[in-house]
This record gives sequence, structure tokens and C-alpha cells, in this order.
Amino acid sequence: MIALVRVDNRLVHGQVLVTWVPYLDARRLVVADDDVARSSLARAAMTLALPPGLEAVIEPLDRVDFRALSAASPAALVLVRDVAELERARAAGLTPELVRTLNLGNVHYTPGRRQITPSVFLSAEELAALESLAAAGFTVEARALPQDAAVALSEIERRFAAAG
Repeated sequence: MIALVRVDNRLVHGQVLVTWVPYLDARRLVVADDDVARSSLARAAMTLALPPGLEAVIEPLDRVDFRALSAASPAALVLVRDVAELERARAAGLTPELVRTLNLGNVHYTPGRRQITPSVFLSAEELAALESLAAAGFTVEARALPQDAAVALSEIERRFAAAG
């Protein structure tokens, strides 16, 4: 099963390994990222940080079989680098029936993005993509850590408008 799909431009790091993996009881970490999949150095660096018992799968996004992943055991946490990758994942077969929640954990600031939470900054195009994903049936939230209160899409939209 897919426990969660998380947008985190850092992909594998302590916050994911120490908080999200235990919270979700995930035993598989799927990094769906074209750049990391192509780089043996990046692949090695990411897998070195994994605790024992946590399986790592690093694939280009278009090679991830979301349906098979959803049907498989153990539970998986899927990581993508940015909001655009969520749209690509949907085009590659990710549906709300396979995983309900899309989590925005870390989206770094770049010019043209507005601050939504301390760790999430979005552009108008990214917000529109999230609205489209929500219209397709996904629940979109911003939350850095499991113990944080989830920021729902309606609040993300409000904060985006207020930051303009």
C-alpha cells in the first residue's frame, strides 16, 4: 500500500526517516525522481542514510508502477521533488484510489513563489496544479512533520492570496 505521497525537494533526509517513516509504519521508501535515478552517486548517498529494515526503491518517476505499489506490502512512503512531479505521477497512473493524501513537506523559496508555511512556498502555477489534483479527488495538505496540524488546500489558497 502507498501510505503517503510527499513533496519534499530534499527527498531522503532526517525529517523523513526519523518522523514520517515511523509515523506511517512504512517499510519501503520510494524515491520517484529522474535525476537521482540517473546518478549512482546520489543513489548511494540516499541509501546510506536508511535505517535497517527500510527498503529503498529509487526509480525515474515514469517507471514507478503506482498500482502495483498500492497493492503490495509493506507500506510505502513515496517521495517526489516538486509539485510538477505530482502532476507527472497522476499522468503515470497515481489516482486517489491508490493513495488519498498528497503531502507538501518542503518546497523551497524561489522567485515567484509565495510562503504558505515556514517550509512550503508555491507559485500560482503550482497552486493551480494542486487545485486540479484536489478536483480529481486527492486530499492536498501542507505539513512538515506528522505532529504538525495539516494545512488544508482551502487554507493554502487563503494564505497564497494573503501573501500576494
